[in-house]
Amino acid sequence: MSALFPPEYRAAGVLLHVTSLPSRYGIGDLGPAAFRWIDRLSDSGQSWWQALPLGPTGYANSPYQALSSFAGNWLLISPDALIEDGLLRATDCAGYSFPTDFVDYEAVLAFKRRLLETTWYNFHRGVRADLRTAYERFCDSQAHWLDDYALFRALKTKHNGAYYLDWPRDLVRRVPAAMAQARRDMETEIEQVRFAQFLLFRQGGHLRQYARAKGLRLIGDLPFFVSPDSTDVWANPELFLLDEQHRPRFVAGVPPDYFSSQGQLWGNPIYNWDALSRTGYRWCLDRLRALLTHVDIIRLDHFRAFAAAWHIPAGAPTAESGNWSPGPGADFFEAVERELGTLPFIAEDLGMITPDVTALRDRYQLPGTRVLQFGFDGDSANPHLPQNHVHNTVVYTGTHDNNTTRGWFEALPPGQRQVVCNYLGRSSGESSEVAQALVQLAWSSPAALAIAPLQDLLNLGAEARMNVPGRTEGNWRWRCTEAMLAPSTFERLSGLTRASNRSSDARSAPEASKSFAIEAR
Repeated sequence: MSALFPPEYRAAGVLLHVTSLPSRYGIGDLGPAAFRWIDRLSDSGQSWWQALPLGPTGYANSPYQALSSFAGNWLLISPDALIEDGLLRATDCAGYSFPTDFVDYEAVLAFKRRLLETTWYNFHRGVRADLRTAYERFCDSQAHWLDDYALFRALKTKHNGAYYLDWPRDLVRRVPAAMAQARRDMETEIEQVRFAQFLLFRQGGHLRQYARAKGLRLIGDLPFFVSPDSTDVWANPELFLLDEQHRPRFVAGVPPDYFSSQGQLWGNPIYNWDALSRTGYRWCLDRLRALLTHVDIIRLDHFRAFAAAWHIPAGAPTAESGNWSPGPGADFFEAVERELGTLPFIAEDLGMITPDVTALRDRYQLPGTRVLQFGFDGDSANPHLPQNHVHNTVVYTGTHDNNTTRGWFEALPPGQRQVVCNYLGRSSGESSEVAQALVQLAWSSPAALAIAPLQDLLNLGAEARMNVPGRTEGNWRWRCTEAMLAPSTFERLSGLTRASNRSSDARSAPEASKSFAIEAR
């Protein structure tokens, strides 16, 4: 077993979710702006682009509450690429206007739904008939998840988006006769869902090929838990701790922490690890393979749950009444390594980390995670301070769950602001300078990989925050505009990356994931 990052490896990258890219269609997508973004990163010496989870969002538009662990978010389909493919006309996209600095999800959903219906109609009547074989091959190769997902989405639409447990009982329990009838009744709607996934995988494959050609690798993000209202739970109830009505007996969350005095009550169902173990973790392995069709390495969100997770009784008003329950531990990673031949993972080992979590991470030489914003409590031994970083680490100025660095600094009480200023060697702190100072601090760290959210490179305040944990409205909406992406920002980033010996160099690139071909060419 070898570490993901070889000795002396130093690299840098940027965290930006695809939805935050510029686009005239209301949301970032896999079209021209994504290719230009790759150019900017490559030209400035970056080695990695990290995004958030790519699944189809459900509750509150959160990428961490996806409707499937295998499907992609159809809102990321590029209308420009569909026009280039001849599946749409430019006039099909005309006459619409969207905000440029945030995602209006309701408007975007309606717009893209109409576009995809038009695209399906065109394809169904023979436009781009040369794609028919590739489409059929895609449906066949991905049938192990695609058939259930397409039916789930069609049923969800039919029932006005209702939680699947509120559907008719025979459909909740997947009675064969009811399932067969639903497939007959909604054949067209099911095919439209399949076709949208084909288009998405096809565009994603082209983007990944382009990134590789430019020497850029992609970091994906795998939520530990799945959404309660998902194909994952509906199609595999035996893999979760559910009651006789298929409702979760326990739900996930975390105890009181930095983000919440009452803890966080996420509501995700808990895995039945005994059942998963008996299958050799087959579903989990399939889930990893699905993401590795799109990315090179995976950030394992909430890594500590592989050692133990916080289980909260269903119906509890807060997360405070939970308790720690063992996860799959080393047995899981042994199965992954046997199956994949590698462990292409970054461990998000934040939060309440106990020795068993650290031991599990280190046993498999997985890079850990450090966040500079967590470092300034006045304790020189704080593990998030650069002098305490080890090489096998990924350091961030902040993550998607943090405020922007400028917003964070401006919200600090005066005493803690002074701690930051003292560490940075400044007599006083100008909030306009702190983000760049922390980026420089990250890039100078001993950590193998340094990553900053784009918001910090742009020195943006709290208005550009991506997510506030525990808040149910207003998250996941931030977008940058083309005007924000000034050449001077990337020239400055390029200079810093060279000066800190982190410029991209293919000869020193770590061994990433094996290639899992996407049948959507």
